[in-house]
Amino acid sequence: MKKFNEEHEWVEVNDGIASVGISKYAIDQLGDITFIELPEVDLVVSIGGSVAFIESVKAASDIYTPLTGTIVEINEDLLDSPESLNENAENIWIFKIKIDDESELASLMDGDSYAQYVNTL
Repeated sequence: MKKFNEEHEWVEVNDGIASVGISKYAIDQLGDITFIELPEVDLVVSIGGSVAFIESVKAASDIYTPLTGTIVEINEDLLDSPESLNENAENIWIFKIKIDDESELASLMDGDSYAQYVNTL
């Protein structure tokens, strides 16, 4: 089950590893994605920290980590085809984190709460 933060990243956890991507809402706001800069593997990250960067035809934005931990994998396919996020953002992970503190998941929204949140924006 995906969980979301207010910066429009999503998380899906499996055995202590969180796959992180960006929401369809974020893609809709950014427009067509043209470039992505990924974090380094083994980078230690703290919840809310900027870890990646994404550019589109109309904007640029940081990607924030929704959890504290260590980057264990990056989706290198996105370096060659960042535009794949345009069509399928909520099914394409950007990086994976080995989570330090699973209690941080409680600070994230479920899908219904996130949908209500974006309706207020």
